[in-house]
Amino acid sequence: MTEGTGKPKANRASRASGAGKATKTAKTAKAKPIEVREGEPGDWREETLARMRAMILKADPEMVEERKWKKPSNGMAGVPVWSHNGIVCTGETYKAVVKLTFAKGADIPDPSRLFNSSLEGNTRRAIDIREGEAVDEGAFQALVRAAVALNGPPAKKAKPVKLLSGGNPQIAKADGDAPVQAYIAAMPGWKRDTGALLDALIVRTVPNVSKAVKWNSPLYGIEGQGWFLGVHVFTRYVKVAFFRGTSLQPVPPGASKSNDTRYLDIHEGDELDEAQFAAWVKQAAALPGWVP
Repeated sequence: MTEGTGKPKANRASRASGAGKATKTAKTAKAKPIEVREGEPGDWREETLARMRAMILKADPEMVEERKWKKPSNGMAGVPVWSHNGIVCTGETYKAVVKLTFAKGADIPDPSRLFNSSLEGNTRRAIDIREGEAVDEGAFQALVRAAVALNGPPAKKAKPVKLLSGGNPQIAKADGDAPVQAYIAAMPGWKRDTGALLDALIVRTVPNVSKAVKWNSPLYGIEGQGWFLGVHVFTRYVKVAFFRGTSLQPVPPGASKSNDTRYLDIHEGDELDEAQFAAWVKQAAALPGWVP
């Protein structure tokens, strides 16, 4: 903080290759580290910004990068901006923090509570990172993907998702993360944050997880092994199905007509035991999955 002003003093942002030009990263391209400013080798702020940049590009390899708003306060280097059908987030370095600001952060589920700044507004949300602090990569990448999904397709307004019986979103059958994020974004009320939390915990526990939406339910599995978990929305709860649940320790509480499946029902106000859920996910991912 600058004495007498109460406002953080912005430092000149580091120059990335191709500064001032929009560049679209190819799916196979690796993120290039943001250059450290001359005279300040190893500056923690520049290293932190470079690390967060790599996470952003890993979450969405088609992200567009550019620098905007060049002015004396940032050494005419501009502010790093990441966009995909609209601005996703910006990155700025200050004396005490590195700030990642999400343009539509107020509308993005944040079950891991990474947003810790700009919380009073109706649109933006920010993450302030101080020296020595680490950011959960899985949770941060989930925010990036949710922000991209919120921006929607270019030049075409997405139709509202139809909610089926019990409020379950109707999402077309498809493989990959995108349909799962669309399902989560369409989950009504408190269930959306629950869906985002479950997704973040699964990705954090099983980084190589495969995803799909089938039969209007997100499925999680391991390629070549089948599906180990599914999610479905009901009127009063979110149901998590462990397809080999009877082989887990301890066995998830909900019984099923299937000899193998066990359920976990999450109601509004329930406090999810994240450690136990992650333990179940880890066990389930190691077992042969369900193959329809």
